[in-house]
Amino acid sequence: MRNPSAPKKITWIIGIIFGILGIIGRFAQVDILTEHHFALLLIGFIVLAIGTTLKGV
Repeated sequence: MRNPSAPKKITWIIGIIFGILGIIGRFAQVDILTEHHFALLLIGFIVLAIGTTLKGV
């Protein structure tokens, strides 16, 4: 198993944005975000997981 590495800044920002949009969609009534809040959180988590697993992403 590889040692985790820090993701690039853009990867981290994209993951955080998706995560924040998912949280907003869960707690606020914003049509498109509310419909897809779980998928947005999942995408944010996957982006961050890939960023820490693969070197240079």
